[in-house]
Amino acid sequence: MRYPIVELGTGIAFALVAWWRIELSEHSGTDLLEMSGLQATAWWLGLAAYLWLTAASMALALIDLELKRLPDAIVLPSIGVVAGLLSLSALLVGDWAALVGTVGGGAAMFAFYLLIALVYPRGIGGGDVKLAPVLGAGLGFVSWGALAVGAFTGFLIGAFAGLALMAVRRATMKTGLPFGPSMIVGAWIGLVWGDPIMVDYLRLFGLA
Repeated sequence: MRYPIVELGTGIAFALVAWWRIELSEHSGTDLLEMSGLQATAWWLGLAAYLWLTAASMALALIDLELKRLPDAIVLPSIGVVAGLLSLSALLVGDWAALVGTVGGGAAMFAFYLLIALVYPRGIGGGDVKLAPVLGAGLGFVSWGALAVGAFTGFLIGAFAGLALMAVRRATMKTGLPFGPSMIVGAWIGLVWGDPIMVDYLRLFGLA
């Protein structure tokens, strides 16, 4: 029964991601019906990258919750597919900001997680470090605001989840909890709502 539910959920997620990509394009002033062949190719490459990220996100979150591991067989190919497709999409239309965001976002998030793993090995696993550049590339392609919100929200969700489990005595300070699902949910929040959240945050301090 679980597998049909997962497959149905993945199909619904694909539809929502396609809708999000269309809304994102229209919000930026891009008319999908008037795009050139090169622009259309770039758009479809971007969609393919996020659909891959969607499928990988669902698989990794479920596996990590059940087995407390993020398999290299899913994570490592995702680095190349997501970063590669998004970089090619940006190159085709000369969107250098998106290209820098993709490469820089992936590298920055990887470096950040690697640093945490080196300083506090019990807090971050190797799978989390490998997943970081996948999510960072996807977030950076959208914007640096999305990257900042997505990365921060992952830690926020992880902290709340840990506190909630300790409150109901399902975990202690020494319990190893899977962090992958928190990273993934945080990243998708950053992708979909990162920019408006960042704008509201900056306005709160009079910076926007």
